Amino acid sequence: MAVIEAPPYEVQRPGRGGRRNFLGTPFDLLTPSMVLDLVANNHSGMGFRYVVTPNVDHVVRLQGNSQIRGYYQQAWLSVCDSRPIAGLARLLFLRLPVVTGSDLTASIFNSVIRDGDLITLIASDETVVRDIRLRYPKVRFRAHLPPQGLWNNEEALRACVDFAARAEARFVFIAIGSPQAEKIAYELSRHPEARGIGFCVGASLEFLVGTKRRAPLWMQHVGLEWLHRLATDPKRLWRRYVHAVLPLASLFYNEVTGRGQRLGPY
Repeated sequence: MAVIEAPPYEVQRPGRGGRRNFLGTPFDLLTPSMVLDLVANNHSGMGFRYVVTPNVDHVVRLQGNSQIRGYYQQAWLSVCDSRPIAGLARLLFLRLPVVTGSDLTASIFNSVIRDGDLITLIASDETVVRDIRLRYPKVRFRAHLPPQGLWNNEEALRACVDFAARAEARFVFIAIGSPQAEKIAYELSRHPEARGIGFCVGASLEFLVGTKRRAPLWMQHVGLEWLHRLATDPKRLWRRYVHAVLPLASLFYNEVTGRGQRLGPY
């Protein structure tokens, strides 16, 4: 579904780092500090662009789905949000810097966003919106809470896109889960009036305000944050993690044997 009828656009990506395809997914080889620098120094007059942070769940989901894959291909930045994926890449002598959506969101709020900035939130929880307004009282927030089942709801999707486009905010944080967030971001990138940078950040706002707790630092550093999340929310996450194991192993096997899906000359 296309909210705005517009021809495909050329994504102006930063030249630093380069983009590589791994496990059928595009990844920009940018460190956290490089990403933060690009975000902080992005010219406000440019059209809307967005950042995606693929993890194991995302990588598995986009295989065989050209529509979702296109959302990642068209992203301004696509950075690795998974230490297990980065670990697999190292086995093939490819260094994928890890830039988690949670860390990126916290860094932007704490070191890039200024008092008086206008920020758009598209979130699924009114409590998170309330808490973030309380935590950053000098930042101007406009928030939109879409209904459940957004993926197949054309009217609700259009409402999200129109809301964000009219705001002309510096940043748009889309925290409603994947692939709905990426779909909204892509449609915003096609909207001629949309401005700013969008971030498809999942539960990052909940971590930012403390609604959810991140894993201890030692678990984050050794790539076991997924285990902490599974332990704290097993009912919702166990199927996702279990069902991702075999597809991920298959993707890695194809990568090793040279059968991996190529997305172009990155």
